[in-house]
Amino acid sequence: MSFGLPPTIPTELQQYNSYVEDPKWQRKFSIIWAAGVGIAALAALPSVVRALRRGRLLRGWLTGVSEDPKSRNYSPAVGTDVVPPKSTRRINGLLDTLWSTTLWSLPGVELDLGQMIVVAAYLILTIMCITMQAPLMDNPNRAGFLALAQFPVVFLFGTKNSILSLLLGPGHGYEKLNYIHRWAGRGIFIGSAVHGAIWINNHLVYDLPILGQQKETSGVAAFGVLCGLVLTSFRPVRRFFYQSFFIIHVLGYVAFFITICYHTTYAVPWIFPPLAFYGFDMLLRLFRYRIKDATLVPVDNNMTLIHVHDCDNGWVAGQHVRLRIFFSGRFFESHPLTIVNAPASTSCIPGNALTLAARVRGDWTRAINKFASEEQERLVTEKGEQPGVPVQVMIDGPYGGSSVDLGDYESVLLVAGGAGATFTLGLLDDIVARCVKHGRRNGEKTRRIEFAWCIRSYGCIQWFAPMLMDIANTVAGTSLDLHVSIFVTCLCNPEAVPPIPNSDVVITRPSVTALLRDLVTPPSPSHSRHKVDIDAKSIDSDSEEGGMGGDVEKPSASARLSWVGLGGGVAVCAAGPESLTREAQNAVARISLTRGVELGGIGLHTELFAI
Repeated sequence: MSFGLPPTIPTELQQYNSYVEDPKWQRKFSIIWAAGVGIAALAALPSVVRALRRGRLLRGWLTGVSEDPKSRNYSPAVGTDVVPPKSTRRINGLLDTLWSTTLWSLPGVELDLGQMIVVAAYLILTIMCITMQAPLMDNPNRAGFLALAQFPVVFLFGTKNSILSLLLGPGHGYEKLNYIHRWAGRGIFIGSAVHGAIWINNHLVYDLPILGQQKETSGVAAFGVLCGLVLTSFRPVRRFFYQSFFIIHVLGYVAFFITICYHTTYAVPWIFPPLAFYGFDMLLRLFRYRIKDATLVPVDNNMTLIHVHDCDNGWVAGQHVRLRIFFSGRFFESHPLTIVNAPASTSCIPGNALTLAARVRGDWTRAINKFASEEQERLVTEKGEQPGVPVQVMIDGPYGGSSVDLGDYESVLLVAGGAGATFTLGLLDDIVARCVKHGRRNGEKTRRIEFAWCIRSYGCIQWFAPMLMDIANTVAGTSLDLHVSIFVTCLCNPEAVPPIPNSDVVITRPSVTALLRDLVTPPSPSHSRHKVDIDAKSIDSDSEEGGMGGDVEKPSASARLSWVGLGGGVAVCAAGPESLTREAQNAVARISLTRGVELGGIGLHTELFAI
């Protein structure tokens, strides 16, 4: 005798099972953000392929900074000067112009328009996955499940050595991806806060104890640790108390993982991907750590140069390393410093050292400068010479780099503020050597370069004057035009102006928009005649004119540089304080809107010298 099928509960009367339904939303969330990363990687594929062909993508990625005994004291042979043919960047110019619309930035906002769109899309996705088809007020578990699903995002975009840096191409190091790490962490906080707040409210409504059992107690503990992580990761804390922030961040995530695993067994699978990302990061660092002999040279009370010896290769111009100096018991501190020069094979600077520059800003850089000055004074007294101060250092890297290959553009504008010149100098050293010493063997198109540097006093010029003179002398008489504009904002020590060929030193605060507009504007006939006259002047005459503070009109870059026409593209690289990089972004976005396609596109890379 058959009684038929068992009765089924109507859908509208079924109780919501969060342990079945919510993991499905975790998977949906993961698939969507992973698809977004995949689309970004596909869009970056052409630049990745170009960098791979030119040997710039993987250089130093696995082995770090390297030493080649065969190339010791290597000086690249001077190649035949090659005049590149006129080029037009139609398709790339259109793509650059479209991309420039995402560069707009507002004062006081860390993100540009493109980054804000990415963050907004991420937060909308998170909130939608938390709220869609979920009875949150009765069962807030969905928010907790979505908080767990964001663990891989936080670590993928937060580790120093992320596979994303390879997939997205040069110039997408951890410092460029870190904003997603920060906002994903805040996404975890949003999910946890919603989950915890509704859960506490329900316990109060039904008169249940909030603390007592392991699940409740460990949940409150995990949320407390998360609140500490979020509060100490805001920008003022990172900037002024970085070491404290770093220690709290590392220990806090360990404590958070432990407490969250006690809170729910559903957290365990989501901890394995972060551990894998972090383990890969640590493993790669072990391959790239180097302990080297170095020399500290205190240029003045505000700058210390660090020459790391026997470093021939393993980095690309514009990258940085994390440095530890073994002095005065401070070898536990590691700080990022940009490499000032290009590798020996593509450098205009003789020698096989890696040069770093530490501007006196915080207690660590101040201690280095004081130590180097005192030790050098002692060595001068004992030995009667100034050899610099020998130390041992540990370097980890390289990291970062420029997303713009200057060799793809006919015109280049390099803008730096203060110590930001460490970034632009490395790029200048590299592109000049590639065009002049290597005869443009990779098809470099660069014809004209404007190097602009804004500093507080004339004495700051001495920081990098020898490098600038070596590079300017290399360019002289070739098909590559270089003009150096140094803007001084304070009339201090005006006699300390070195003889850098084809340079102007003036007392004014520059406008990036004006510099860029001047570079892409054809010179007037009067300026063309004036160029012949000013080029015949000595650098002393130029410096004296600059020191007059505006009595003589400064010749424009278009008058100093040979005009090569339009359509070959313009590369802009800016490094320094946030105000300068923001101005560069807005300048490129503004000019691209009206003249981007005509110019062949304006490529931009900014390097923010702040935490």
